[in-house]
Amino acid sequence: MEVIIKTPEKLVIRTDSNYSLLNAVRRSVEEIPTLAIEDVEIFKNDSALYDEVLAHRIGLIPLKNESKITSKSSGTFSLKKMGPSIVYSGDFKGDLKIVYDNIPLTILEKDQEIEIVATALVGTGLQHTKHVPGLIYYRHLFEVKSGNFKIDSIVQNSLGLIKPEKKGNKWICDLNDAQVDEIRNLEKESISDGSEFLLFVESFGMLDSEKIFLRAIETLQKNVESFEESLN
Repeated sequence: MEVIIKTPEKLVIRTDSNYSLLNAVRRSVEEIPTLAIEDVEIFKNDSALYDEVLAHRIGLIPLKNESKITSKSSGTFSLKKMGPSIVYSGDFKGDLKIVYDNIPLTILEKDQEIEIVATALVGTGLQHTKHVPGLIYYRHLFEVKSGNFKIDSIVQNSLGLIKPEKKGNKWICDLNDAQVDEIRNLEKESISDGSEFLLFVESFGMLDSEKIFLRAIETLQKNVESFEESLN
């Protein structure tokens, strides 16, 4: 396993794991518990949006989940604003940090007012997508037979996440769809899926990409242990 990119927003890992394991990790991201706004009390809303539409927008505001989360964790936010103005996610003040302060929620005209109290509760993506902290997905590296000048040139000039590597009479490389199609048009049998993958973790800002990856693995491990216990 080799880390190719590591930032709070994105993690890319090169691995020789199999499809089944990677897919299980990918699906486990939906079971990571996170805090998201669940209850919205609207005391005043003079804007053009219906209360239900406004509450739905507020519920999708991503929150920082920096501290340890338990089933009893929660947070409270409040907002009070007078027009004329645009109401942004950052206008909420409360116990947790909002990831993006500049998400527009609604517009207030002159003398219009809005007053809201919102409560964040713990949940998972199995209950609602707003709890999913990011995306995990993967793709094959390719094995390309060397010896054809045009094909070798395509591989060597590719700008994938890894530099093309020569192993025996084959290239190990990361190609885009256009390059794959170009090689197949030249010699269909020369390209195939390799045994290695690139695993991508992209964060929505609620958790760092590395934490998402580690917690997805922890969640998968707990599920496996629970399944083993049910067999005894």
